[in-house]
Amino acid sequence: MKKNKLLGLISVLTLTVGILGGCGESKEANAADTTAASNISGELTASGSSALLPLAQMAAEEFMDSNPDCVITVNGGGSGEGLKQVAAGTVDIGNSDVFAEQKLDAATAADLVDHEVCVITMAPVVNKSLGIDNLTTEQLKGIFTGEITNWSEVGGPDLDILLVTRPSSSGTRAVFKSWALEGEEEASNAALETDDSGTLLQAVEQNKGAIGYVALSYLVNNDDVKSVAIDGVEPTLENTYNGSYKVWGYEHMYTKGEGSEIAKAFIDYMMSDTFAESIEAKGYGASSKLTDEAVKSHETK
Repeated sequence: MKKNKLLGLISVLTLTVGILGGCGESKEANAADTTAASNISGELTASGSSALLPLAQMAAEEFMDSNPDCVITVNGGGSGEGLKQVAAGTVDIGNSDVFAEQKLDAATAADLVDHEVCVITMAPVVNKSLGIDNLTTEQLKGIFTGEITNWSEVGGPDLDILLVTRPSSSGTRAVFKSWALEGEEEASNAALETDDSGTLLQAVEQNKGAIGYVALSYLVNNDDVKSVAIDGVEPTLENTYNGSYKVWGYEHMYTKGEGSEIAKAFIDYMMSDTFAESIEAKGYGASSKLTDEAVKSHETK
């Protein structure tokens, strides 16, 4: 009897030591990861997409908190400008809403390496008092090409439509043109053309007849304007994932070649499990959650 008890005690002690040993290995691995991250140093500049800007700035702040010897500056300016600058070597990362081939010549684009960090959904937005909740694709095309000029033509009040547009360098404009306007060329309103999404939202908020479009990320906790459904489908992450809402694109971070050590580390952080929760919290989508239907629908253009 005593012998059985002794054997049982030895078994328990062995199991306990095994568990503690496993925990020790996990802590050492985590410590090694932390040490490796903290050894990163240097300066990094990124520019381009205004749609990706809030997420990239948040990631930069968190990355610098964990890596105090790093200095990261993230600017907007539009996808086209970001791609031109990274190709020219004046910035380390060019942020873009579209593939480089859509903004650069083939030879220049071939020198860049693409990192798809997340998904971005674009939404038409109108003044809250307008009373427009939904537009068909044909109505949307008519409005943004300038064929429809009064809200009464699409079930709204007798009020002139005021377009708040994007410059040709804008990746947001390129995504909206492809997926919301089915390739139709957007009419330009030089008086209210901006690639600053904050400025665009302010213009829509202050003008009752205004309409524009922004990334879904700019509508998180924003009640100043109203998003508009297209063909009865709301612009949400859920509808993007399941393929029912079509106006979305991949967010890209481009480097010239493989990029510097700090550029690779920062992009890895943007795509890490650690940062994944922040992506959806800020209104961006995780590429891994796209259904096959959603992915296949975007292989056609």
